[in-house]
Amino acid sequence: MQAANSQAVHGSLAAARGTQVPIDRAAILKNADKLLKQGKLQPAIAEYVRIVEDQPRDFNSVNLLGDLYVRARQIDRAVEQFVRIADALSEDGFLPKAAALYKKVIKIKPDHEHSLLQAAEIAASQNLYADARAYLTVVAEKKAAAGDKRGNAQMRIRLGNLDPSDYPARINAARARIDINDTHGAVRDLKEIAVELTGKKRPAEAVEALREAGNLAPDDESIRTQLFDVYLASDDLARAGECATTAAQFKLLAGALESAGRAGEALEMQCAAARLDPADTELRVHLAKTFVARGDMSAAAQYLTEETAGNDSQLLLTVAEMRLRAGEIDQGLAIARRVLDADPGRRDQVALVGWNVAEQAPDAGFAVVELAADLAARENDWGAAAAALQEFVTRVPSHIAALCRLVEICVDGSLEATLYTAQAQLADAYITAGMATEARFISEDLVAREPWDRANIERFRKTLVMTNEPDPDAIIAERLSGQAPFTSTDLSADFFPPFEAPAPTPTPAAAATSAEPGPRQTTVEPVNAATELPPAASAQTVDIGSMLNAQAAAPSKAHAETESVEVDLSIVLNEKSNGGPEKSNGGPAVAGPPVKTAELDRVFEQFRDEASRRSGNGNAESEFARGVALHEAGDLDGAIGALEAVARSPKLRFAVAARLGRIFKQRGMTVQSLEWMERAAQAPANNPDEHHQLLFELAEALESNGEVGRALAICLELQSDAGAYRDINTRIDRLAKVQARE
Repeated sequence: MQAANSQAVHGSLAAARGTQVPIDRAAILKNADKLLKQGKLQPAIAEYVRIVEDQPRDFNSVNLLGDLYVRARQIDRAVEQFVRIADALSEDGFLPKAAALYKKVIKIKPDHEHSLLQAAEIAASQNLYADARAYLTVVAEKKAAAGDKRGNAQMRIRLGNLDPSDYPARINAARARIDINDTHGAVRDLKEIAVELTGKKRPAEAVEALREAGNLAPDDESIRTQLFDVYLASDDLARAGECATTAAQFKLLAGALESAGRAGEALEMQCAAARLDPADTELRVHLAKTFVARGDMSAAAQYLTEETAGNDSQLLLTVAEMRLRAGEIDQGLAIARRVLDADPGRRDQVALVGWNVAEQAPDAGFAVVELAADLAARENDWGAAAAALQEFVTRVPSHIAALCRLVEICVDGSLEATLYTAQAQLADAYITAGMATEARFISEDLVAREPWDRANIERFRKTLVMTNEPDPDAIIAERLSGQAPFTSTDLSADFFPPFEAPAPTPTPAAAATSAEPGPRQTTVEPVNAATELPPAASAQTVDIGSMLNAQAAAPSKAHAETESVEVDLSIVLNEKSNGGPEKSNGGPAVAGPPVKTAELDRVFEQFRDEASRRSGNGNAESEFARGVALHEAGDLDGAIGALEAVARSPKLRFAVAARLGRIFKQRGMTVQSLEWMERAAQAPANNPDEHHQLLFELAEALESNGEVGRALAICLELQSDAGAYRDINTRIDRLAKVQARE
């Protein structure tokens, strides 16, 4: 009966709703309370339904209605009421109350997905990550059990994104995106994680995240860039190099390597950067300067051109040197002229270019040195002009054109001492070139000027042999005795005295006592005591015997570049046993018969004795030969003594130092061996092959001694000069790797 009444009431209420008739809330609640006390649960629920429908935001009534549904075991309806309240509270920002209602739902229905997700979100917002993780885990397991892979992946993503500091969970979340085909999102998340890990100084984890991202997107250059940054920040420079792809990255890596003291690798990185960015002029100039400082001109030529050098004179001269070494002589000279035109004060630097090039390309080097010398001559700086050419012929001793120009400079600048040296060198160059006529002319001039110099006489002898004279010794003897005079070519002497009125003819005695040798250059003729000298002879005459006897009393030095001895040549004229002339008291010597060959031999024997006395060890060449013989005979101590005695000889410096280096190496004396080999490397060799062999042996010795850096430098020099010499390329690779590890 009551149920029927209740239904009637509900019907009347439903009809009344259409007309929006207000309900009596107090009466309905009172009636519902009576029904509950009477144990009439369903009628009471109906009353609360009326109230909730009339006032949906009466959350107390809704909550009470939900509780009544729970008591009536109508769980779904109860959940519906609780969720409705919780959602509304959550939207209004009352999160704690909403969370309590979601928990209430989860308690009566543990797998209610909406409540679990909402509760997890609220817990996460309150940093209650454990609670949130628990709720989401339930949902994930539910979806996995249902075979919902996508749903399970989504839950894993939400789990991973709960705590920003939980990087393993975030990486798992990124992996979960792959299961929903969100590769782009996975790569994005992994890259973000890597950035954060790098900032937290956790490079290893950052690298792992980036590697995963790289596997997912192999064409993503930004990942490679991030890897480079991570490796560079963690000082893993080897792997940074593997990831570098841009010029900027290679330059950064070069800076890091240089700071780490790995200059060789830094240079390689700079070269890579220059290849990627040819427009980086500053870098290219830096590389060119570096290679020039190392002596690697071929490498420098890859980075430095006349255009990149601009108006930098030093760089322009470097370009000129590279052009000259490459055989482009006209281009090199043009650049050198350009530098001199812009700044004449750089003539010494221009000359230096010529000196550097001289040994490889003598003619090209001379052309450049001549530019500097000519400029100095135009400025009347004769000393500087001669010095430039002297340095060149020191490096290229037999260069005839350079020696001829040096002689010209000396004549024009009245540089007599240098002139004698230059003429001697020129005569030797003519002899070497087989130009007998020219050599004889100069040699005869030198002997006429300095007959006491053994080197001059020996040089003259060579030219006589070259011109097929049947008896050179006889000719030399005739010249020295004065019977067949030398003719000097010193045009600076006053051959013709100033014109004066004729004077009375002097007596023979007066003529004999008043005749004096003219200036240094003369025509030498035999003079008798009774001979009168005409007052205006076409050439002045000198008694060779008097001159040589005077030399015995006050000996002269030969010019600086010739090996000379002070010898009393009066033996030729005062040897009574051979019928030579005898000097009168206070008067000039009287010429006797021509000197015989045997007498000339006496002169040369005296030369040899005197030279031996002065040198202490005899002739340098013979002493060197003795040292070689002792070495080959196994007498190492004797060989060392003989060779060290002639180590200062400029001509033998390379051969002596190289052999001493090998002897000390044979004896296991590494320090001494390296010292002598390095001396040999700095001396001019007889030919390029000997120099290359010496450098190769020096590099081997340095490497054996553990001096990897120096050995590598020697190998690079040898490669630059000789190319692929023996196994030099393999050796350089090995040494570079060893040095990199150090």
